[in-house]
Amino acid sequence: VRTELEPIELEDGAAVPKEFANPTDDTFMVEDAVEAIGFGKFQWKLSVITGLAWASNAMEMMILSILAPQLHCEWRLPSWQVALLTSVVFVGMMSSSTLWGNISDQYGRKTGLKISVLWTLYYGILSGFAPVYSWILVLRGLVGFGIGGVPQSVTLYAEFLPMKARAKCILLIEVFWAIGTVFEVLLAVVVMPTLGWRWLLVLSALPLLLFAVLCFWLPESARYDVLSGNQEKAIATLKRIATENGAPMPLGKLIISRQEDRGKMRDLFTPHFRWTTLLLWFIWFSNAFSYYGLVLLTTEFFQAGDVCSISSKRKEVEAKCSLTCEYLTEEDYTDLLWTTLSEFPGVLVTLWIIDRIGRKKTMALSFVVFSLCSLLLFLCVGRNVLTVLLFIARAFISGGFQAAYVYTPEVYPTATRALGLGTCSGMARVGALITPFIAQVMLESSVYLTLVVYSGCCLLAALASCFLPIETKGRGLQESSQREWGQEMVGRGSQSLGVTRSNSGSQE
Repeated sequence: VRTELEPIELEDGAAVPKEFANPTDDTFMVEDAVEAIGFGKFQWKLSVITGLAWASNAMEMMILSILAPQLHCEWRLPSWQVALLTSVVFVGMMSSSTLWGNISDQYGRKTGLKISVLWTLYYGILSGFAPVYSWILVLRGLVGFGIGGVPQSVTLYAEFLPMKARAKCILLIEVFWAIGTVFEVLLAVVVMPTLGWRWLLVLSALPLLLFAVLCFWLPESARYDVLSGNQEKAIATLKRIATENGAPMPLGKLIISRQEDRGKMRDLFTPHFRWTTLLLWFIWFSNAFSYYGLVLLTTEFFQAGDVCSISSKRKEVEAKCSLTCEYLTEEDYTDLLWTTLSEFPGVLVTLWIIDRIGRKKTMALSFVVFSLCSLLLFLCVGRNVLTVLLFIARAFISGGFQAAYVYTPEVYPTATRALGLGTCSGMARVGALITPFIAQVMLESSVYLTLVVYSGCCLLAALASCFLPIETKGRGLQESSQREWGQEMVGRGSQSLGVTRSNSGSQE
């Protein structure tokens, strides 16, 4: 049949039609197949399922701001025990992020994701039956341990997306995070006055049950199967996707450039990726440090009325007993809801600019805008201007987080992609652990020093984003870490976008 095919000559710079995965020989790679099959019904289903995982993750995180004041009053807990209840979740997430990434690289993305979701579901429901403080502290820590594996859903998701749709799809998944936090607040409004916090913990874990059931529909990543030597399984997965999308499969034999060991920490520090790994760790640290810090600062600023009133407000409450508590009111829930809704503009702005100016510049811009808003808080602005500045800052820092979630899976090869994302997520948890000591403890000493710390950290993160050696805009996902970055990355339509092999972005 192939002898009867007429040769076709393409003009210089012309894009190869997607019907031909590799016109020069009889082989193709997973990247070629994903690009040829394109975006369709399968990816839409995958988007909803991955989004459900993110919404469930957001609910488990948002519940901390609702559970802490409730237990503070009901169990008469001192302030340090209330703070520890939040910190222990981040400790669990930090300690498990690298582990889940390693499991996903060694045993498969689907395997790691299923185990982490079932783990989180089990201990999430069990924490609703905690009889005393020590029990709920341990159980919420175990919930955090499981949540550390949920970001691996992005790894699985990204490996099934064609190049042109990847950034937009991963950003749209972040919308589910905001939806999850909004749903958690609305659920608390209904459940807390009647059924109490125990039922809220149980009901908040149920979306994970739905995801756990749907998770069995998910196929294993074809990239992972090929890397594991399972070409037949990878072919079956790709045929399934092609059938659902109504697209043709590429011709030829599925290959991989080189068989590699998977999930090795040392691979993150090879000459190709050492500088990228260190910069990404700081970027993720700064993202979480600033994002969760802003959430804590928002409450403090709103209670005081403006920044200049913080000091006097602190002096007034110093004499209060640490056991003094107030239950959350309807107005408090409304404020939580409005604060959460501020993240939607961040998604839209990032969605609009990330494919226009690139991943690196998007992250840098987000950090710079956050820093400027932080510095403007030095002025004694009124409550309305304060609200606007805080909302803009939160929108952009959440947008920077989303851009990092797009960039990180794109920059690492298949063999270390999950581990790379896992270690970055772990560094983010370190930032989340440290930020309460700045946003709450340091704030008591100096408001302006606190703002300088956050602003300075984000300016450094903006520089780190600019110094990243690789821009992944317009690139496919890398299969092998042994080849020069970019040799197998350029998408089928990249020639028409002005991307050539000469700007491959190698870190050598």
